[in-house]
Amino acid sequence: MERKFNFSEGEYYHVYNRGVEKRDIFLDDNDRKRFQRMLFIANGTKPVVYKTIQGLPLEEIERGKEVTAIGAYCLMPNHFHLLLKETKRGGISKFLAKLTTGYSMYFNTRHEHKGTLFQGVFQAKHIDDDAYLKYVFSYIHLNPIKLIEPGWKEGGIRNRKKAEEYLAKFPYSSYTDNIGKNRIEKAILDPEEFPEYFKTPRDFHTEITDWLAYQEE
Repeated sequence: MERKFNFSEGEYYHVYNRGVEKRDIFLDDNDRKRFQRMLFIANGTKPVVYKTIQGLPLEEIERGKEVTAIGAYCLMPNHFHLLLKETKRGGISKFLAKLTTGYSMYFNTRHEHKGTLFQGVFQAKHIDDDAYLKYVFSYIHLNPIKLIEPGWKEGGIRNRKKAEEYLAKFPYSSYTDNIGKNRIEKAILDPEEFPEYFKTPRDFHTEITDWLAYQEE
């Protein structure tokens, strides 16, 4: 399915894609960590040969100038979510091409997989409303709850404390970076390119838990 709009500089987008035929694209933690590193590495103008930077901390990797801004992300077993801002013309498309091509090559080699990994061209939704942009931060970061309570959106959270603890320990999203945990993956994000909805980590945590409470009602 083709997108019916062009990306515009200064605008925000919810970008996502899944495995072909909904197959899993992350089979273990090695896959997830590789994709997570590539979120940083692919967001640059410099071509990168992964074997030359394997094992290097993110801050020591020379990737050139950023091509887009990343506000949030989450990796699920068969898909991923990204919140992006088009900071340079064509930046989002260049970033996604570099990201998905590089990861597909890695995945196919490691798992002896042949053929297409992702389900066609990546999908994107233009975020043209301030309230919607703020909501997308919560939507993306709440996705991992499906892994412990698949029907939580319909039936509510059975154990809210467990859900909050799970989110806080889930390492493959930007949630922990927003609640104040100091880790190297924070370098993936560009918070200065997004509205300051959450002035403190506590504000962010409160926003997320308010959505959990809303679903319980």
